[in-house]
Amino acid sequence: MSVLRSYVAGGWRSPSEEGAPLRDAVTGEYVASVSSAGIDMAGALAHGRAVGGPSLRELTFHQRAALLKALGSHLREHRDELYALSARTGATLGDSKFDVDGGIGVLLAYASKGKRELPNDTYYVEGDVEPLSKRGTFVGQHVLTPLHGVAIQINAFNFPVWGPLEKLAPAVLAGVPSLVKPASQTAYLTARLFELIVESGLLPDGSVQLVCGSAGDLLDHVTPQDLVSFTGSASTAQKLRAHPAIVRNATRFNAEADSLNLSVLGPDAVAGTPEFDLFVKQLVTEMTVKAGQKCTAIRRAFVPAESADDVAGAVAEKLAGITIGNPANPEVRMGALAGLEQREEVRRSLKALLAAGKVVYGDPDRVEVVDADPERGAFLSPVLLRADDPERAEPHEVEAFGPVATLLPYSSTGQLVELAAKGNGSLAGSVVTGDAGFARDVVLGVAPWHGRLLVLDTEDAKESTGHGSPLPALVHGGPGRAGGGEELGGMRSVLHHLQRTAVQASPAMLSGITGRWVQGAPRNADTHPFRKALSRLRIGDSVVAGPRTVTAEDVAHFAEFTGDTFYAHTDNAAAEANPLFGGIVAHGYLVVSFAAGLFVAPEPGPVLANYGLENLRFLTPVKPGDALTVTLTAKQITPRENADYGEVRWDADVTNGEGESVAKYDVLTLVAKEDSA
Repeated sequence: MSVLRSYVAGGWRSPSEEGAPLRDAVTGEYVASVSSAGIDMAGALAHGRAVGGPSLRELTFHQRAALLKALGSHLREHRDELYALSARTGATLGDSKFDVDGGIGVLLAYASKGKRELPNDTYYVEGDVEPLSKRGTFVGQHVLTPLHGVAIQINAFNFPVWGPLEKLAPAVLAGVPSLVKPASQTAYLTARLFELIVESGLLPDGSVQLVCGSAGDLLDHVTPQDLVSFTGSASTAQKLRAHPAIVRNATRFNAEADSLNLSVLGPDAVAGTPEFDLFVKQLVTEMTVKAGQKCTAIRRAFVPAESADDVAGAVAEKLAGITIGNPANPEVRMGALAGLEQREEVRRSLKALLAAGKVVYGDPDRVEVVDADPERGAFLSPVLLRADDPERAEPHEVEAFGPVATLLPYSSTGQLVELAAKGNGSLAGSVVTGDAGFARDVVLGVAPWHGRLLVLDTEDAKESTGHGSPLPALVHGGPGRAGGGEELGGMRSVLHHLQRTAVQASPAMLSGITGRWVQGAPRNADTHPFRKALSRLRIGDSVVAGPRTVTAEDVAHFAEFTGDTFYAHTDNAAAEANPLFGGIVAHGYLVVSFAAGLFVAPEPGPVLANYGLENLRFLTPVKPGDALTVTLTAKQITPRENADYGEVRWDADVTNGEGESVAKYDVLTLVAKEDSA
């Protein structure tokens, strides 16, 4: 790996010049050189749009999810190799697992979410049908389709595996090809990651590309269909956001930037309490994992003024027990920064912070290390500062991107909320307390300035993933200085890559476009739909069953049998006094049960199981003497990949003798793809 190659336009490309040297963060030894000279950026984007996009868009969400699962399994087999290379970035084995396993976990998490939460289709239908006319002949619904561009993903140096994979996973699931540009300092690890991805042959041609080195004129060639996702400094994010091509084309831009994340110790959590110990442990962890090089690491530690001395002493004591040095040594708890330049940048930031406070622990210019040369390697002591005047600007404006945090005393919840806002937006924060009232006031007070907040107490401590761990199911991003983005969380990250279009049409036309039956669209009642296998079933296939008259004896028996003796079903005088009922009414679940008895085909057939109801609403009271009719219509058909059955969503509408809907809901069933022999 003497010269890092880029993977573009379907092949590996060496740069036309050697480029800048990259060095081992621990030993200072040469690892590789990096340059993007000679790489045709416009051609790479064109290749992604012309080759990768169509290949991905041909697949359904479930098929793309299966690719992510297979890729995660493939990379898992090569973790040890990635750990070893990660050590050269200064990472301990624990740091490396956090990065490598975390990235693989993101692939698997999105694979699971895609299968569970997305349809087995190439497009996504969002929300309910919106009625747009009185007679119901004009309706609307939102349909989301993959953008026909490339997701340009510019990553930071601190997570060379997790960073690319957390952006790649939702893009692949959405059906949009990716072009990844890693930060140069640790690009050799990302380059090896991509060699493994390419060698796997799992992803379609053109769906992933890699540019090592400078971005060059990459952003000059973006179109309105492309997306740009950036992780790095707030100043760089600001420059990229204002790029003329991004502004001119309204190209989607998302940034996850550095931020002055906070952690708050509650007044109840005094020395000797479990929450006090949790706060101290978490702060030390956030300062030392990845040598503090995390966008979500705690930079501002707010503590009650009366506990400031206790916290300072406890944190300093724990930091003194942290062994720093060569990550290959099993005794080492904290490795090196990513490089000597990064160490100098942290030292410069520390000088600015020292104008507002004093050092409680650590020496920015001297550190004792194990099995390494402290000058050749990018080692730095953890530094804990204390600013007794929390109103000073520096702790709320200057970030030292390394093992550095500042203790800030506060005297009231109101002051704490005001101080939190001085950071102008953060990715993550945490509140450590056993007092739910205090937690509520702080969370609601600081929430406008934060993308994610962890409330840590003794109950969730054992299972909590920690202050700043990104979670695929939740928003990962924050307002203001933190970048203003939040697409990297859950389904948001997938939908971010899709275009939302409002489709207005007649019910029949909308059903034909979306593949979802819409109220008012034609129905087909030629054969009971429960007698049709998935291969023969079509949306709109329906059955009308009934009527069945509800009797007073039915209501009384149901009350006795189930134990549901609510007065509206058993006490006529009390029921008559209720303005909603005016007399005895049938149980809602009796209505649903009778409806099932009307539409179910009892003989064995393609319907394998009923696995639930959704969106159940009781609309009109049912009284003894009412005759019920149910109309059941196939609403959505979803074949499962690698299974001999699929899911069918049925629209159920139960009406009374006057044609009024008394209950509406969706019935969910599993149906065999083919009739049994």
